[in-house]
Amino acid sequence: MQTKTLGRMAGALLVLALAACGGSDGTAPTEEAALAQPQVANPPAPTLAQRIAAATATAQSSSNHCGTLGAFYWEIGNRALRLASGSITTATGPNYEATTSMNIASATKWLYAAYAVQRDPVLTPEAVKFLTFQSGYTNFSICMPWHSVQSCLDFQTNGVYSPENDGKFHYNGGHMQKHASLIGLGPLHNAGLAAALQSQLGNDIALSFSQPQPPGGVVTTPADYARFLRKLMDGTLHLGNMLGDEKVCTNPTTCASAVYTPVPETESWNYSLGHWVEDDPQVGDGAFSSTGAFGFYPWIDKDRRYYGIVARQGEAGTGYQSVQCGRLVRKAWMTGTAQ
Repeated sequence: MQTKTLGRMAGALLVLALAACGGSDGTAPTEEAALAQPQVANPPAPTLAQRIAAATATAQSSSNHCGTLGAFYWEIGNRALRLASGSITTATGPNYEATTSMNIASATKWLYAAYAVQRDPVLTPEAVKFLTFQSGYTNFSICMPWHSVQSCLDFQTNGVYSPENDGKFHYNGGHMQKHASLIGLGPLHNAGLAAALQSQLGNDIALSFSQPQPPGGVVTTPADYARFLRKLMDGTLHLGNMLGDEKVCTNPTTCASAVYTPVPETESWNYSLGHWVEDDPQVGDGAFSSTGAFGFYPWIDKDRRYYGIVARQGEAGTGYQSVQCGRLVRKAWMTGTAQ
């Protein structure tokens, strides 16, 4: 009996010894085997040439969302300069260039928010509500070219306050129109309003107003808007350090504090101070942007390393089509792979 017990103990010790040495059961690999396993490394960042080639091919493609836009201009750069650009033309359409003047519609909102923050960098809770479209002024529709900021606000239902929308996101120009009147811009007409924005954004950004609408009346060029984006990125404008701040949810189907968004309800973006945060869980990449109804789409990537623009003057309501193209061009640039 004692002999059998000693035999079993010896067998157990032998199994333990083999396991500790990486024995034949294969449950404990040797140090040499572990070191021989392939190490996963981060892929190298694309070169500038690869980024340019990928973005160009994507913008020129006829088989993706860019192929549905018709004529447009695109540009990508960093905080110092433009790095790549191109003009997509059609047989009958217009030819858009960096110096083409166009109505940028709601892309004006980013300019106005930057003006407001530059003028008063410490935002009050009331100012935040106006700049994130939660003020309750949600009945704005149209201005006439001869209006002032205030007479436009007084026109029809533009200045009507809806208490049921106070504290809820509702994408509407009334928030900024009312805010502009409260901070003293009410008497200004088109020229005066343009001069006011330039006083804070810089006279090197050429812009005018077709209507006295701080949320949507600016006429400018891609080159001038790019200059504005670079000022956000390099810190010249205070809003550049506040991108994404105070963001609120915008999709009424997923958020009880949202009433209306122009973004398709299949995507859930957030809204910050006069600009979108494209952080939808499925298709978003966190970029900051401000899309205009006619297709002017400016953006800054989430890491604030690059900006981009898709510029066109399409039919009203076609802004999202430019977004679909623009984010493909952005992905191509970031990955170095055509989309």
